Amino acid sequence: MTTLLNPRVSQLLDELFLAAAAADAPIMARLQALAPAERDDLLRDYRRLYGAAKDAYLAVSREVGVFLYTQARAAAARSIVEFGTSFGLSTIYLAAALRDNGGGRLISTELDPDKAARAQANLERAGLADLVEIRVGDALDSLRNLPDGIDFLYLDGAKTLYREVLERCEPHLRAGALVIADNIDMVALVAPYTTYVRAPTNGYLSSRLVLGDGLELSLRLG
Repeated sequence: MTTLLNPRVSQLLDELFLAAAAADAPIMARLQALAPAERDDLLRDYRRLYGAAKDAYLAVSREVGVFLYTQARAAAARSIVEFGTSFGLSTIYLAAALRDNGGGRLISTELDPDKAARAQANLERAGLADLVEIRVGDALDSLRNLPDGIDFLYLDGAKTLYREVLERCEPHLRAGALVIADNIDMVALVAPYTTYVRAPTNGYLSSRLVLGDGLELSLRLG
Protein backbone atom coordinates (compact mmCIF):
# COMPACT_ATOMS: atom_id res chain seq x y z
CA MET A 1 0.00 0.00 0.00
CA THR A 2 1.28 3.44 -0.85
CA THR A 3 2.17 5.60 2.12
CA LEU A 4 -0.27 8.24 0.87
CA LEU A 5 -3.14 5.84 1.63
CA ASN A 6 -1.98 5.21 5.18
CA PRO A 7 -4.72 6.79 7.35
CA ARG A 8 -2.08 8.51 9.46
CA VAL A 9 -0.93 10.39 6.34
CA SER A 10 -4.17 10.77 4.40
CA GLN A 11 -6.13 12.13 7.38
CA LEU A 12 -3.37 14.61 8.18
CA LEU A 13 -3.32 15.82 4.57
CA ASP A 14 -7.11 16.29 4.67
CA GLU A 15 -6.71 18.39 7.82
CA LEU A 16 -3.87 20.46 6.39
CA PHE A 17 -5.62 21.19 3.11
CA LEU A 18 -8.68 22.45 5.00
CA ALA A 19 -6.49 24.66 7.19
CA ALA A 20 -4.62 25.94 4.14
CA ALA A 21 -7.82 26.96 2.36
CA ALA A 22 -8.99 28.91 5.40
CA ALA A 23 -5.65 30.59 6.10
CA ASP A 24 -4.73 31.49 2.52
CA ALA A 25 -8.01 32.98 1.31
CA PRO A 26 -7.79 36.35 3.14
CA ILE A 27 -4.09 36.74 2.38
CA MET A 28 -4.61 36.09 -1.32
CA ALA A 29 -7.54 38.52 -1.35
CA ARG A 30 -5.33 41.26 0.13
CA LEU A 31 -2.65 40.53 -2.44
CA GLN A 32 -5.14 40.75 -5.32
CA ALA A 33 -6.48 44.05 -3.97
CA LEU A 34 -3.09 45.75 -4.42
CA ALA A 35 -2.41 47.91 -7.44
CA PRO A 36 -0.50 45.90 -10.10
CA ALA A 37 2.76 47.81 -9.63
CA GLU A 38 2.58 47.48 -5.85
CA ARG A 39 1.80 43.76 -6.12
CA ASP A 40 4.74 43.21 -8.48
CA ASP A 41 7.08 45.03 -6.11
CA LEU A 42 5.92 42.85 -3.21
CA LEU A 43 6.29 39.62 -5.19
CA ARG A 44 9.86 40.54 -6.10
CA ASP A 45 10.84 41.39 -2.50
CA TYR A 46 10.73 37.87 -1.11
CA ARG A 47 11.64 38.76 2.46
CA ARG A 48 8.84 41.33 2.68
CA LEU A 49 6.43 39.00 0.88
CA TYR A 50 7.00 36.05 3.20
CA GLY A 51 6.91 38.32 6.22
CA ALA A 52 3.44 39.45 5.13
CA ALA A 53 2.43 35.84 4.44
CA LYS A 54 3.90 34.26 7.57
CA ASP A 55 0.54 32.66 8.44
CA ALA A 56 -0.16 31.47 4.88
CA TYR A 57 0.32 27.85 3.88
CA LEU A 58 0.93 28.69 0.19
CA ALA A 59 0.48 24.97 -0.29
CA VAL A 60 0.53 22.78 -3.36
CA SER A 61 -2.79 21.45 -4.57
CA ARG A 62 -3.64 17.78 -4.08
CA GLU A 63 -3.20 17.29 -7.82
CA VAL A 64 0.31 18.72 -7.79
CA GLY A 65 1.16 16.85 -4.58
CA VAL A 66 0.23 13.52 -6.17
CA PHE A 67 2.18 14.47 -9.28
CA LEU A 68 5.29 15.13 -7.19
CA TYR A 69 4.85 11.78 -5.47
CA THR A 70 4.46 9.86 -8.74
CA GLN A 71 7.45 11.58 -10.37
CA ALA A 72 9.69 10.90 -7.37
CA ARG A 73 8.55 7.27 -7.37
CA ALA A 74 9.07 6.89 -11.12
CA ALA A 75 12.57 8.36 -10.78
CA ALA A 76 13.32 5.94 -7.90
CA ALA A 77 14.53 9.01 -6.03
CA ARG A 78 16.58 8.50 -2.88
CA SER A 79 18.03 12.02 -2.58
CA ILE A 80 15.63 14.98 -2.86
CA VAL A 81 16.04 18.72 -2.30
CA GLU A 82 13.04 21.00 -1.81
CA PHE A 83 13.12 24.80 -1.92
CA GLY A 84 10.19 26.07 0.16
CA THR A 85 8.86 23.91 3.00
CA SER A 86 6.13 26.18 4.40
CA PHE A 87 3.93 23.96 6.62
CA GLY A 88 5.15 20.80 4.90
CA LEU A 89 2.39 19.61 2.58
CA SER A 90 4.62 19.12 -0.46
CA THR A 91 7.28 17.78 1.89
CA ILE A 92 4.90 15.04 3.03
CA TYR A 93 4.26 13.94 -0.57
CA LEU A 94 7.98 13.85 -1.34
CA ALA A 95 8.88 12.06 1.89
CA ALA A 96 6.12 9.51 1.23
CA ALA A 97 7.74 8.79 -2.13
CA LEU A 98 11.09 8.25 -0.41
CA ARG A 99 9.47 5.87 2.07
CA ASP A 100 7.92 3.86 -0.77
CA ASN A 101 11.20 3.91 -2.71
CA GLY A 102 12.85 2.17 0.22
CA GLY A 103 14.23 5.20 2.08
CA GLY A 104 16.53 8.11 1.44
CA ARG A 105 16.95 11.74 2.45
CA LEU A 106 14.96 14.88 1.74
CA ILE A 107 16.64 18.22 2.43
CA SER A 108 14.02 20.96 2.60
CA THR A 109 14.48 24.67 3.18
CA GLU A 110 12.30 27.22 4.99
CA LEU A 111 12.98 30.90 5.60
CA ASP A 112 10.66 31.25 8.60
CA PRO A 113 11.61 29.29 11.77
CA ASP A 114 8.01 29.13 13.02
CA LYS A 115 6.86 27.55 9.77
CA ALA A 116 9.78 25.12 9.89
CA ALA A 117 8.76 24.06 13.40
CA ARG A 118 5.16 23.52 12.26
CA ALA A 119 6.34 21.52 9.27
CA GLN A 120 8.54 19.38 11.51
CA ALA A 121 5.57 18.64 13.76
CA ASN A 122 3.45 17.68 10.73
CA LEU A 123 6.15 15.34 9.46
CA GLU A 124 6.33 13.70 12.87
CA ARG A 125 2.57 13.22 12.88
CA ALA A 126 2.83 11.64 9.43
CA GLY A 127 5.59 9.29 10.59
CA LEU A 128 7.98 10.68 7.98
CA ALA A 129 10.28 12.93 10.01
CA ASP A 130 13.13 10.42 9.96
CA LEU A 131 13.49 11.00 6.21
CA VAL A 132 13.61 14.81 6.27
CA GLU A 133 16.11 17.48 7.26
CA ILE A 134 14.62 20.98 7.34
CA ARG A 135 17.22 23.71 6.97
CA VAL A 136 16.05 27.06 8.36
CA GLY A 137 17.07 30.38 6.83
CA ASP A 138 17.71 31.84 3.41
CA ALA A 139 18.09 28.97 0.93
CA LEU A 140 21.02 30.70 -0.76
CA ASP A 141 22.89 30.11 2.50
CA SER A 142 21.36 26.85 3.72
CA LEU A 143 21.91 25.03 0.42
CA ARG A 144 25.63 25.73 0.21
CA ASN A 145 26.53 22.23 1.47
CA LEU A 146 24.75 19.45 -0.37
CA PRO A 147 25.44 15.78 -1.05
CA ASP A 148 26.30 14.65 -4.55
CA GLY A 149 23.91 12.48 -6.53
CA ILE A 150 20.69 14.45 -6.02
CA ASP A 151 17.90 12.66 -7.89
CA PHE A 152 15.09 15.20 -7.61
CA LEU A 153 14.84 18.96 -7.02
CA TYR A 154 11.55 20.74 -6.32
CA LEU A 155 11.41 24.54 -6.48
CA ASP A 156 8.47 26.26 -4.78
CA GLY A 157 9.94 29.08 -2.70
CA ALA A 158 10.53 32.68 -3.78
CA LYS A 159 10.08 32.67 -7.55
CA THR A 160 12.80 35.24 -8.19
CA LEU A 161 15.34 32.90 -6.57
CA TYR A 162 14.69 29.83 -8.73
CA ARG A 163 17.70 30.39 -10.98
CA GLU A 164 20.06 31.05 -8.05
CA VAL A 165 18.81 28.04 -6.08
CA LEU A 166 19.28 25.84 -9.15
CA GLU A 167 22.85 27.14 -9.43
CA ARG A 168 23.46 26.07 -5.81
CA CYS A 169 22.13 22.58 -6.53
CA GLU A 170 23.30 22.04 -10.09
CA PRO A 171 26.82 20.72 -9.36
CA HIS A 172 25.23 18.02 -7.19
CA LEU A 173 22.51 16.83 -9.59
CA ARG A 174 23.11 13.42 -11.09
CA ALA A 175 22.64 12.85 -14.80
CA GLY A 176 18.97 12.03 -15.26
CA ALA A 177 17.82 14.02 -12.24
CA LEU A 178 14.39 15.62 -12.39
CA VAL A 179 13.88 19.31 -11.59
CA ILE A 180 10.31 20.54 -11.08
CA ALA A 181 9.57 24.24 -10.65
CA ASP A 182 6.12 25.39 -9.51
CA ASN A 183 4.14 28.56 -10.32
CA ILE A 184 5.65 28.92 -13.78
CA ASP A 185 2.60 30.95 -14.79
CA MET A 186 4.23 33.84 -12.87
CA VAL A 187 6.08 34.39 -16.11
CA ALA A 188 7.97 37.60 -15.35
CA LEU A 189 9.18 36.39 -11.94
CA VAL A 190 10.52 33.06 -13.17
CA ALA A 191 11.83 34.24 -16.55
CA PRO A 192 15.55 34.01 -15.61
CA TYR A 193 14.96 30.40 -14.57
CA THR A 194 12.82 29.25 -17.49
CA THR A 195 15.08 30.95 -20.03
CA TYR A 196 18.01 29.02 -18.57
CA VAL A 197 16.49 25.52 -18.39
CA ARG A 198 14.86 25.85 -21.82
CA ALA A 199 18.19 26.55 -23.53
CA PRO A 200 19.54 23.13 -24.65
CA THR A 201 23.14 24.29 -24.26
CA ASN A 202 22.65 24.49 -20.47
CA GLY A 203 22.17 20.74 -20.10
CA TYR A 204 18.42 20.30 -19.63
CA LEU A 205 15.49 18.98 -21.61
CA SER A 206 12.56 21.02 -20.34
CA SER A 207 8.82 21.28 -20.83
CA ARG A 208 6.00 23.34 -19.30
CA LEU A 209 3.09 21.34 -17.88
CA VAL A 210 -0.46 22.64 -17.62
CA LEU A 211 -1.00 21.61 -14.02
CA GLY A 212 -1.86 23.82 -11.06
CA ASP A 213 -0.28 27.25 -11.57
CA GLY A 214 2.04 25.80 -14.18
CA LEU A 215 4.97 23.44 -13.65
CA GLU A 216 8.29 23.30 -15.47
CA LEU A 217 9.61 19.74 -15.69
CA SER A 218 13.29 19.53 -16.58
CA LEU A 219 15.53 16.52 -17.09
CA ARG A 220 19.21 16.99 -16.25
CA LEU A 221 21.16 15.56 -19.17
CA GLY A 222 24.41 13.67 -18.88
